[in-house]
Amino acid sequence: MRRILVLALAVALVLAGCTSKGGGGKGGGEKGGKRPATADGIPTGAGTHKQKLDVGTPGHREYLLHIPSKVSGGKWKDGKPADAPALVIALHGGLANMNKMESLTGFDKISDDKGFVVAYPDGFMTTWNAGSCCGAAKIGHIDDVGFLSKLIDKLTGAGLADPDRVFVTGFSNGAGMAYKLACEKAGKVAAIGVVEGSLVTKCDPSRPVSAMIFHGTADQNVPFNGGGNRDINDKRPFPPVSDAVDFWRKVADLPKPHEDVKALSGNTDCQGTGDGSKGVEVTFCKIQGGKHAWPSEASEMLWKFFDAHPRKG
Repeated sequence: MRRILVLALAVALVLAGCTSKGGGGKGGGEKGGKRPATADGIPTGAGTHKQKLDVGTPGHREYLLHIPSKVSGGKWKDGKPADAPALVIALHGGLANMNKMESLTGFDKISDDKGFVVAYPDGFMTTWNAGSCCGAAKIGHIDDVGFLSKLIDKLTGAGLADPDRVFVTGFSNGAGMAYKLACEKAGKVAAIGVVEGSLVTKCDPSRPVSAMIFHGTADQNVPFNGGGNRDINDKRPFPPVSDAVDFWRKVADLPKPHEDVKALSGNTDCQGTGDGSKGVEVTFCKIQGGKHAWPSEASEMLWKFFDAHPRKG
């Protein structure tokens, strides 16, 4: 009877330590071409893994990490992928969470097909401190730039992300957070993808950053031409989306978007600036009649844009 109890306890402990859905690790150490079960404590098996990150404050921050089989089953050297994959960080909107962003964007499927890693961080009480928006994260002065910077450093340090191919996208409040991260940590970000968001923070990036911006003309939450209230305690209007487009192209010394970019939906009109210095580009996609929602074509188009705009020099 005692042996049965001991065995049951052992099984329970193993199950309690499981934080992943998907394939497990191969084990076998970290030398040569074998894939270790973890890299710097991060699971390397194919699938989506729920992770915690110590940010030096009480408690911790959480994120989901999707590892495609093309990475987990690819070539490994000295405990790391032989060729570090690209990383897409996807930031949820206000009053949402990391699980919602994973299902909303469908990036996992594209990741499995193309072989890049996706991270879905969780905001503070469902919000991000994106400057003058939004909610609890802004009111509490949460250092979300610090959190996301540490996440990037963790994944690049573990060899699970190429430092020159770190891309950040977001929806609504998360889109504003993508702007803020690029404003304050441009050296860590090759390109951003903004969906129904607004630039509502002081911005003086250390270098140009490529940007793809989607916005619907019928968005009533973050109006296309500006307006509304930035937050529950800030009645200032959101600036028009054209302000952000102009800002990022001027940082890179680029012309106004004028080159047609193929969209995947008939009601979406995309134009780009063309590549400038060091391959930086700004593309603006106007969604005719589009409301405050993630467009069905956005994820696929964003990945194509990201893939074409790694950081150079």
